[in-house]
Amino acid sequence: MLNWGRVHSKEAPIVFQHGPGMQGIGDQTPNTRPTPQRFFLKRVRFDLSTPRVIVAGSLVIAAFMMGLCGVVLYQARVDALDHARDTARNIALIAERDIERNFELYALSLQAVIEGIHNPEVMGASPTLRHAALFDRATTASYLGSILVLDETGHVKLDSLTDQPVTTSFADRRYFTVHRDRPDVGLFVSDPYYSRLRAGSPSIALSRRISKPDGSFGGVAMVAVRLDYFHELFSGLSLGPHGAIALIGHDGVLIMRQPYGAEVIGRNISQASTFKRFMSAPEGSFTDKSTIDGVGRLYYFKHLSNLGLIIMVAAAESDIYATWSRRTLVIGSLMATFAVAFVALALVLAAQLRRRMRAESELALLARTDGLTGLNNRRTLGEILDHEWRRARRTRSIFSLLFVDVDRFKAYNDIYGHQAGDDVLAAVAECIGENLRRPGDSAARYGGEEFLIVLPDTPPQGAAVIAERIRLAICDLHIEHAESEFGCVTASIGAAAWMPEDDGDVTSVISAADQALYASKAAGRNKVTFLGRQPAHAPFEGATG
Repeated sequence: MLNWGRVHSKEAPIVFQHGPGMQGIGDQTPNTRPTPQRFFLKRVRFDLSTPRVIVAGSLVIAAFMMGLCGVVLYQARVDALDHARDTARNIALIAERDIERNFELYALSLQAVIEGIHNPEVMGASPTLRHAALFDRATTASYLGSILVLDETGHVKLDSLTDQPVTTSFADRRYFTVHRDRPDVGLFVSDPYYSRLRAGSPSIALSRRISKPDGSFGGVAMVAVRLDYFHELFSGLSLGPHGAIALIGHDGVLIMRQPYGAEVIGRNISQASTFKRFMSAPEGSFTDKSTIDGVGRLYYFKHLSNLGLIIMVAAAESDIYATWSRRTLVIGSLMATFAVAFVALALVLAAQLRRRMRAESELALLARTDGLTGLNNRRTLGEILDHEWRRARRTRSIFSLLFVDVDRFKAYNDIYGHQAGDDVLAAVAECIGENLRRPGDSAARYGGEEFLIVLPDTPPQGAAVIAERIRLAICDLHIEHAESEFGCVTASIGAAAWMPEDDGDVTSVISAADQALYASKAAGRNKVTFLGRQPAHAPFEGATG
């Protein structure tokens, strides 16, 4: 504990009569070392940064939640696309198996017809028996037209629907010319055409070549399949509001498409970007826009290798993401609202906390300062003295103190009143504060009209310079004081310093400064007195009091 009592010292005071000789005396040693007051302010600033940390943390958490929500929603979008791709593949598989099964039956029927034509016993039988042997009950299947046997000129030689075939020639049909010109074609699936025998019914033909015993072209056996079969098959599949399914030949001709449109049947799409993708692999999926209606779709395709056909199933992107879009809108809106509310709540909390901490800091600062002068109070002065004294002893540095006392202050109060006296104390405190230029220097109201100034790392010369500046600044206020011998408010200052080679404690330094103050009073007031050894290198004149 520091002893705050006034202890009289036997040291002889030195009274400095300041004049021109004081000019040029060196200032204090630079000092940027933090004091206890600065430690307190630093702690206050640190505490006030806590609301910013809360706001920053809330922003990070909100961003993380939004990011996590975005990842989950994106994965849901990917899952929706994968589900649509799997669905398209399953639909294509259903259509593929139905088509291949029926076409296999039709192909077997054609093969049976060709084998019967080459059997002399069948061809030598009566027309009724021959017809029964060549054309079985497969010819009565739904969506199946007649089975025709054409001779080498394209005329109808046999008709599964009648014993008296028409004399119409089909030599211009591609299902005839392709076998005539190429003996290795095998089973051929034609492009769509309008039947000449069934009132223009749109159909496709499955055909096989009939060869003579010498291998030359002997005609064609064909079966007509009405396009209604594909139309009914595709319309029964669930494709979504904007989905599509199509059967396409390897030459790019559309055999059937759902949604159905008579104008697109038989259209050649070989130059479309989608068809080029179809021909790039035996099976696959991709996204593109349709050249027919411009709708963006996810396409799945597969080649029916034995038939020279491509089955394509396409799901519209708007249908794929319809449910996902609705959920994303709801979840995203809720998450965004929650994030905004979370940040707003954090801002409100931070604002409240900032106001509370600022109020607490102001109260704490008020508890450490003198309410009248704004300088440190006795409690804070004790902490500063203890801190600086320990540091001076530890680092063996010079430690100086100044005692400032307003001259004849009681008389001033009696004449001008206590309010005017308080104004004088505030003005004197302002002069003191303006002349302490280093962060390490501190001043406090010691009591009544007395002030104590702590000057760490300051030699006696520097302390004297600061004391003189303060004394002159108070005189320059020119505050009227009728009871003062100087006619205005003045102050007496006592100074003392602790040298590294000295013994004693901080109490002795305070006592020395107090004794120097009494010496200034005794020497006529409005003076600066240093109590202690005068340094040999001091560049100023002094008089012993």
